Amino acid sequence: MSAVPYLALISALAGLGLAGFYFKAVEAAPPGNARMVFLMEEIQKGAKAFLKKEYTWVSVFVVIMMILLAAVITPLASISYLLGASLSAAAGYAGMTVATMANARTTEAAKDGPGKALPIAFRGGAVMGFSVAGLALAGLMFTYLLFVVWIEADDAFEIVTAYGLGASSIALFSRVGGGIYTKAADVGADLLGKVEAGIPEDDPRNPATIADNVGDNVGDVAGMGADLFESYAGSIIAPISLTAFALGVASTDAGADGIISFLTFPMAIAFVGMIGSIIGSFMVKGGDSTDSKALSKALHMGTNVAMGITIVGTVGVAYWMFGDSDIFPENAPYGLALSVIGGLIVGWALGKTAEYYTSEHFAPVKKIAAQTETGPATTILSGISAGMVSVATSVVLILAGVGIAYWGGQVTLGSDTDFAGIYGIAVAAIGMLATTGVVVSVDAYGPIADNAGGIAEMAELDPSVREVTDALDSLGNTTAAVAKGFAVGSAALTALALFKSFEFAVQQDGGSLNLNIGEVDVFIGLFLGAGLPFLFAALTIDAVGRAAGAMIEEVRRQFREIPGLREGKEGVVPDSARCVQISTEASLKEMIIPGALAVVVPLVVGFIDVDALGGLLAGALVTGFALAIFMANAGGAWDNAKKYIEAGAHGGKGSDNHKAAVVGDTVGDPFKDTSGPAMNILLKVMTIVSLVFASAFV
Repeated sequence: MSAVPYLALISALAGLGLAGFYFKAVEAAPPGNARMVFLMEEIQKGAKAFLKKEYTWVSVFVVIMMILLAAVITPLASISYLLGASLSAAAGYAGMTVATMANARTTEAAKDGPGKALPIAFRGGAVMGFSVAGLALAGLMFTYLLFVVWIEADDAFEIVTAYGLGASSIALFSRVGGGIYTKAADVGADLLGKVEAGIPEDDPRNPATIADNVGDNVGDVAGMGADLFESYAGSIIAPISLTAFALGVASTDAGADGIISFLTFPMAIAFVGMIGSIIGSFMVKGGDSTDSKALSKALHMGTNVAMGITIVGTVGVAYWMFGDSDIFPENAPYGLALSVIGGLIVGWALGKTAEYYTSEHFAPVKKIAAQTETGPATTILSGISAGMVSVATSVVLILAGVGIAYWGGQVTLGSDTDFAGIYGIAVAAIGMLATTGVVVSVDAYGPIADNAGGIAEMAELDPSVREVTDALDSLGNTTAAVAKGFAVGSAALTALALFKSFEFAVQQDGGSLNLNIGEVDVFIGLFLGAGLPFLFAALTIDAVGRAAGAMIEEVRRQFREIPGLREGKEGVVPDSARCVQISTEASLKEMIIPGALAVVVPLVVGFIDVDALGGLLAGALVTGFALAIFMANAGGAWDNAKKYIEAGAHGGKGSDNHKAAVVGDTVGDPFKDTSGPAMNILLKVMTIVSLVFASAFV
């Protein structure tokens, strides 16, 4: 079992090798005519400029956290933190780089139909997927081997946990900053173009179009990549830290019988999931149909194969690590296998729930589209309703997953320990994200397809090309919602495991954690935590509103002051660079307060009262999970209702119904791409900050 971290490291390097293979495959595809290459390069320049500025700003926060960790915990924790932050940023940058290469190549391939275009878009997404999974797992395994196995450092497991905190820091700012950028540009482009000016989406006359396409890459690719990097790393760290703090494990104990099984089991699941993802990625092949059901089947084939391999591998790993020993009280390895498989299936079910509420093939989206007959107000109301109903379904699923995982842990490890059931829940989270490589590949495919459509429109290609890219893009909205289901579900389980680790860490350092809500300090913390996700959501939505307002005024100015622009006069081009600059400056300025909130609030409350901090984490976990699901699914439903109408339903493009749907989509944009996705990171950042600094609080 001591070989497991090395096996996981090798599988991570194999994932990175596959990312390199897919990068070369995308690079070899033709990018199209000179106009398409120009547009691709403009999007690349805007995305790289934004990420360079964003990482420069975030590096200041990273340095402050490193100093704090070195002073309060140990200087080695600051090194681990820096590694997590650096690899998370690198994964986002790598994914964004290839996504901005794959967009024009997907457009060019779309001339020959979806059978050629879908694989290129998927391979572009796969570079992101396997960069995220490979770098996250390789960095974590190196950190574990270095501090726990090779040098047996003091406070080794706090140092390993700091790796997750570094990943979380980058994820939070990337999701918030990228989300504000992309939605400010998207809202501005939609409202000024489709509603006010009456011109098509991605029309080259619209100055905000390039900024909108840049935003797809910095928000939905780089931001999403950092988000899933953090989720994946956090899901592996949670059971490791739980074992260490619950059982009082030092690095010198890591090789002991029994303990090594607890520590390396999540790594073994990650290894199996990586192998499954690598094999599954080769199963994605395009067909000749633009029907979204056929495209969906082709795209999800990779995920389904990866899940099947992971399920079989998990059973084998559980029997290998827990089946032939008299150390464990009950000695029934199928229990932990069931915990992991239950997590995987619940994650898949959460994704399918998201698909039901956000796909145009099902009743919720069709109902929203029908409500456009009576204007934007009823359109918005029906979207809110769909999002809220989806929360109820998701809560039932996550509770079923928690119950199964808790029971599974107790079956294998014995029902007389508090640790056993929570360990089952912790490994269920890694079950949800074991196939991260292929899940992120499918998710990152979406913005590439969206960009491909934008380039087709701006390059004024034959309408048949746009028909293919629109079919790919519509599916991309659903795949994004599915990936968010995995991410939010794992966030709930990971945050619960980290919360329990925090409780054990407080006890280990001589303190105690009281969660009796009859105590005033716990009650205060509970309400603070319940309100915090709402404040966070409000700050990010306001930020999008302000940035979009500046974008709208700039587009109006250009239409007003540049003669012939609105009419499409030959040789007249918009000042797209100014719109890119507005989105960049606004998003970077606006991300500071929401991003800092997640770190500062638990630190302040923790140093005042640990019991209040416990209440805060509990309150934030419950409301944050519900808000994340509500916002992601409501936003996705509004977006696809708009696309359903654009495909010809209820009057089609340009009708009053279409304008009402655009208003609904505009409301949903910051829901699904800014506030909602950042919510799960908020939960884990607060919990992991509390865990890392637990000894300082006590």
